[in-house]
Amino acid sequence: MTTLVQTTPTPTPLARRISTGSLHKFTFPALGTTCEVQYVTPNSNYPQSTFETAAIRWVSKFEAKYSRFKPTSLVSQINAAAGRAWVEVDEEMDTFFDLCDSLYTMTRGILDPTALPLIQLWNWKAERPTIPNREQIDATLRLTGWKIVQRKPGKVFLPVQGMALDFGGFGKEYAVDFIAATAINHGITNVLVDFGHDLRALGAPPGRPAWHIGLEDPENPGKIAGSIAVSGKGVASSGDYVRCFKIDGRRYGHIIDPRTGWPVSNGCTQTTVIADSCLQAGILSTTAFVLGLREGINFIREFPGAEGIALGGPLRGQTLGFFNYAVSS
Repeated sequence: MTTLVQTTPTPTPLARRISTGSLHKFTFPALGTTCEVQYVTPNSNYPQSTFETAAIRWVSKFEAKYSRFKPTSLVSQINAAAGRAWVEVDEEMDTFFDLCDSLYTMTRGILDPTALPLIQLWNWKAERPTIPNREQIDATLRLTGWKIVQRKPGKVFLPVQGMALDFGGFGKEYAVDFIAATAINHGITNVLVDFGHDLRALGAPPGRPAWHIGLEDPENPGKIAGSIAVSGKGVASSGDYVRCFKIDGRRYGHIIDPRTGWPVSNGCTQTTVIADSCLQAGILSTTAFVLGLREGINFIREFPGAEGIALGGPLRGQTLGFFNYAVSS
């Protein structure tokens, strides 16, 4: 997880909001997490509510359409029709599916939007989690695979009953980038968008050259192990040291490798990536985590402008340029 150094604002009826001079902050619940935006107003007469209302409304519409947790969402309709019928989709969803194609290829099949059945099989939130047997895993693997999803212009079909889509692997990061762009469209050039610690930083807060981001210590969750300073970049971290369960002394994390059907278990505890967008940072961070320390860092190096670090107990790997963002406070 990536945590912010700044403090949490005070609740208000519309959202949680705090202002200090020209620096403003508001938070609201969405996408299964806390969404926080800090920004600097371009002048003293700037109408704050215009940008804040636009941001909250867009996220609400995005969640209503793309969240599998919303029973009326388009994604839920597609999942309910698996193995039975084609579902009509609009141009925006078609574009989203094109993005899925690209991300699936880029991550070598690690980011698979059809992996939901595996996530549900390894239910770390269960009161008494259990380890599925080989037969259950193999049967669930037959319900996954982005390549078997059938598409036509304006239509999609999940050919096997029990298949299901989940955009949780990149939807939040996509939303972060969109809200950062929304800020720019509203004349705001200094903004930090933080949705569940997936971040996009533009410009800087008053009196500083960049936004300072605290990095959580995977060995001591909740405590800061270091910090980075970023501007014009996205930041995302992946780790399974919090969302997990243990059986017979072995930890099973929430990040599943859809190629094997098993939770990732390669010694890696956390990866953090800085990239040109939050979407890219999130995708690279998750993929690097699944690949492991050495292969994960090599994977990050393939993308110009991206820098990353991977931790695994006493082991540590990072790209050369990651040092450029490290700060002492």
